[in-house]
Amino acid sequence: MSSQRIARCGLCAALLAVSAWVSIPFGPVPFTLQTLVLAMLPGVLAPADAVATVGVYLLLGALGLPVFSNMMGGLGVIAGPTGGFLWGFLVGMVLAGGVSRLERLPRVVHDVLSCVAILLTSYALGTVQLMIVGNMDLPAALAVAVLPFMVPDVVKMAVGVSLARAVSRALPAARRA
Repeated sequence: MSSQRIARCGLCAALLAVSAWVSIPFGPVPFTLQTLVLAMLPGVLAPADAVATVGVYLLLGALGLPVFSNMMGGLGVIAGPTGGFLWGFLVGMVLAGGVSRLERLPRVVHDVLSCVAILLTSYALGTVQLMIVGNMDLPAALAVAVLPFMVPDVVKMAVGVSLARAVSRALPAARRA
């Protein structure tokens, strides 16, 4: 991996951390800007680099660095009630990378499918872990972990895709590297 690619991945992992620090308590699941940054990654990084970036972010958090919401870190966060959302970021990014292999689709369709993969995977894994760890039933978990976030997350993802396109125009070789 080239030093430029490593630097891009590091910068994007830092963006994920900063976006998590912009946190508004909203029940057991805080409102953050992470989905905005996650929507950017498939547009500015190669698929493997986007997955590696999210993996590094999770590893840094697991090691205890305060990169998660509310400036928290540690395995307790990943294993806690909201940890499934974090795992969902990684699995969703893998699926978004798979979308990038569908070369015949228009870019707008790629963007939408990538965002849907990331968001739905995060919602699904986050809801399941919240149900298990938080001892909630499905309607209660959806009421606190998904429904209040749907519209803001769609807006954040649209902004993230827009920012990714601007970055891609400014650095056209970045994604191909």
